[in-house]
Amino acid sequence: MAQQDTDQQHAGVLPVDDEGFVIDTEDPEERETAWRERGVSRPITVVGNPVLHKECKDVTEFGEELQQLVADMFTSQRTAEGVGLAANQIGVDLKVFVYDCPDDEGVRHVGVVCNPKLVDLPADKRRLDDSNEGCLSVPTAYAPLARPDYAEVTGQDEKGNPIKVRGTGYFARCLQHETDHLYGYLYIDRLSKRERKDALRQMAENEPRYPVVAND
Repeated sequence: MAQQDTDQQHAGVLPVDDEGFVIDTEDPEERETAWRERGVSRPITVVGNPVLHKECKDVTEFGEELQQLVADMFTSQRTAEGVGLAANQIGVDLKVFVYDCPDDEGVRHVGVVCNPKLVDLPADKRRLDDSNEGCLSVPTAYAPLARPDYAEVTGQDEKGNPIKVRGTGYFARCLQHETDHLYGYLYIDRLSKRERKDALRQMAENEPRYPVVAND
């Protein structure tokens, strides 16, 4: 598999495999810790906050402000014990998400995607998985939701370089879930009215285990 040179890696670019997909499984603890140590934990916005219900703006500037946002996102994600976090979940109207997520084989994936777009999959890659899904912005609520068990996302890394990310199982669900966020969709928007009502009931009946932004 192809390996980027040292200078590129230092710049934040992940190596890629022979098909051009990022290798986000190397040194995951070291990379996540490096981001998190620079960040500040922010409270999580929850369903009802307007920023969660509209398409976010494209990332066009890849400077220090974005680097700090990414660091804060990794820190906030760890505080909330999540596996993925979109910028609008901490109130920022930008198309960027971070992830620290295992796949179904227990392999840990860590990375950053700006301006993500889900690749439309052919029918032979559309095997559905109807596992339970939850969301930091709908705290304490879970519901089964059918999604393809394989996903590909194109976008840019935190330096603006084009990237492709792919995942299977739980990690595929994470990639789809976080991309949805940045286009104004929560997972409960994909549920039936009855299932959505039940998820909101679960949320109302329990206390989140991390700081949240109260809706007015």
